[in-house]
Amino acid sequence: MSTAEVDAQPQLGFVAAIRSLGYVFWVLGAMEMVERLAYYGVKAVATLYAKDPVSAGGLGITMSDFGTILMVWALIQSLVPVLTGGLADRYGYKETIFASTVVKISGYLTMGIWTSYGGFFVGSILLALGTAIFKPGIQGTLVKSTRPDNSSMAWGLFYQTVNIGGFIGPLLAGLMRKMAWREVFFANAIVICTNFLLLVLYREPGRSERLAREASYRLRPERRSSLAMDSLRELAKPHVWSYLVILSGFWFMFNTLFDVLPAHIDDWVDSGDVVRSLFGGHTSVNPLVKFFVVMNKDGTSIQPEGMLNINAGLIMTTCFAVAYLGGRLRATTSMVVGTLIASASLVVCGYSVVGWTCIAGIAVFSVGEMLSSPKSSEFIGNMAPADKKAMYLGFSQIPLAIGWTLEGKVAPALYDRFASKERFAREMLAARGMDSGAVAHIPQGEAFAKLAAVTGQSKVALTHALYAGHSVGTVWLFFAAVGVVAAAGIGVYRQWVAGAGTEDAKKG
Repeated sequence: MSTAEVDAQPQLGFVAAIRSLGYVFWVLGAMEMVERLAYYGVKAVATLYAKDPVSAGGLGITMSDFGTILMVWALIQSLVPVLTGGLADRYGYKETIFASTVVKISGYLTMGIWTSYGGFFVGSILLALGTAIFKPGIQGTLVKSTRPDNSSMAWGLFYQTVNIGGFIGPLLAGLMRKMAWREVFFANAIVICTNFLLLVLYREPGRSERLAREASYRLRPERRSSLAMDSLRELAKPHVWSYLVILSGFWFMFNTLFDVLPAHIDDWVDSGDVVRSLFGGHTSVNPLVKFFVVMNKDGTSIQPEGMLNINAGLIMTTCFAVAYLGGRLRATTSMVVGTLIASASLVVCGYSVVGWTCIAGIAVFSVGEMLSSPKSSEFIGNMAPADKKAMYLGFSQIPLAIGWTLEGKVAPALYDRFASKERFAREMLAARGMDSGAVAHIPQGEAFAKLAAVTGQSKVALTHALYAGHSVGTVWLFFAAVGVVAAAGIGVYRQWVAGAGTEDAKKG
């Protein structure tokens, strides 16, 4: 199937598409949900854990230092599937899913037992490696258990299971971190063990064909080509590598919401207006409400992971409808529109200090995400040759590797330089006459509290003063601009595959 034909593939109706999905699809959806629940139970609060002072149980590091962890995390999690995708095709999806679960458990336990910068760094590497091994087998199963005429609905529903896990994970993390940060990691180590039970129910689609293919290779006297050479030959095709390069910009923009926005909300956004609107007063004492809204211990504000959970919650409840609507659009059209919507919403979030405005921005981002992210994987999965589905889905991690790795290092550092309340508090302390050595000796994460103590002003008043004195939102214009450039690139790619690029795709 050519790239242009993949882009315009007709889809079954809503009910027919759901009925056409088989048993294997729902089992892999459950495994993905469990894996994402544990993963986002850590990822959703990682930024907050990093910037929380040591005295509060956090790492007490700068956003720039956290960016180094994110860069390595992103590089491993995104690049390893380029290799493990081919291994999953060759040696079996079930086997690689099992191995990944063991590695991920070790990552969570490392973070919980070794509560330091080094421990979190090593734990994040293990978590990234386990996730990288997990993805190709799961996504390869998805492609092999669906057809081109129901793939849009399948990817949309699959994305919904991702976000069910992504929604519950931060709820669990928000509860556990109020006890102690290390409890977050231990709880998610237990959660991921559920996938061992689901693996008992899992049946690999196309397993007999894979085993027959492997047997035929063993009988052949000639040497089999290496996975690396096979991968490089596919990557050298212009319609493949150009698509991957363009998507890198999308993933840079996308990940700023999850890596940097929690810090912005923690530093600048007042969610008190949301609490007052929802509960008609200044607080909520209902423990169930506190759990699902992810409120602080006093019930007076919503924690950053609670506000960001609007993203997963909306996708979890509306992805059916958006997947259906997205199925009526060409894949590249859906990606362009979704990327532009998500980019615009970052500006709304980044310039916001009001709880409801930030929530609105996150909600709009969610719509853009649903239109763009599932379509990008669906598109490359349908583009792939029949015996290289997991390999191509491994390739889909290349733009994530480039975009997220750059974002992981660059975006937190830019925020640290141009929007960090901690940095601004240190500058104000120095401006008010505190000795530079004394400022430097303030533990990381405690400068703002020190400023409040020195000035005698309330933290709310100081926050407003610091925000008014700096262009905090400007950095978000840069993040959004990267997304706009990516959307333009997808539009150009669409025109190319409709013309000269189609013949290239047919050769692949």
